[in-house]
Amino acid sequence: MSSDEHQEPNTAVRGTESTAQEPVTISTGHRVELPVRLQATMLGATFAAPKTAVSALLPDRLEPIRATLAGDAAVTLLSVEYHAVDVPGLDPYDEFAVIIPASRTTRSSVPYVSALLEATNGYVWTMPVTTEPATAFGVDIWGFPKAVAAIDHADRGSVRETTVRLDGERFVSLAVDRPPTTAVRRDGRSYTHQDGELLEVPSEVDAEIGGWPFSDRVSVSFGPHPKAEPLQSLDLGARALGRFRLEGDVLFHAGKPV
Repeated sequence: MSSDEHQEPNTAVRGTESTAQEPVTISTGHRVELPVRLQATMLGATFAAPKTAVSALLPDRLEPIRATLAGDAAVTLLSVEYHAVDVPGLDPYDEFAVIIPASRTTRSSVPYVSALLEATNGYVWTMPVTTEPATAFGVDIWGFPKAVAAIDHADRGSVRETTVRLDGERFVSLAVDRPPTTAVRRDGRSYTHQDGELLEVPSEVDAEIGGWPFSDRVSVSFGPHPKAEPLQSLDLGARALGRFRLEGDVLFHAGKPV
């Protein structure tokens, strides 16, 4: 996350050819107009991990960013509460994303700095959510790897701990101390697969955002669910490259084949 200078609101869509697409009706019957706006609280942390192991979790056409001087890649764990979704009849829901900061080409990157600025720009490896409509919303529109899960938040002072259970088994627990924030507008991107095709999903953020580098005010542990095994083997450690927070709006556009 960056600390870009705050700008006046601009209703034009940046980085896209049009501001709207034809509405899409998903499998639950909800009618979705793109781009779609969601109001969110996000807390996350980015960890260094061995490049070879991280690369094995990526599609062939994506390269992990260089996160450290030693050449490590990065993995981001992100706890999300969506307080409002601009889709009629679609209720708020919670989400937990595992994101591998990556790009389609080997881009110039600055160790440590790029891991913070690109923390949520990358391949969505898994994305549990709390409702069936939220699953259909992500899968039908973009192909995001969503599945219904139990997601619980426990707030203790400035720290939020999120625990995710899949099929009744613990998948992951993540605790993050909230950093201070400032107003930011910036663009982002996610990568996902839909119908065997790699898609890039542009996004825009208009929110209060904060980040804190080289932080031990985070903790992560993985549970016995099989989905956790590849992440457990990464040995993410007790110190994050950075922790971050977002409070505000995120606008998601239609995915584009790449």
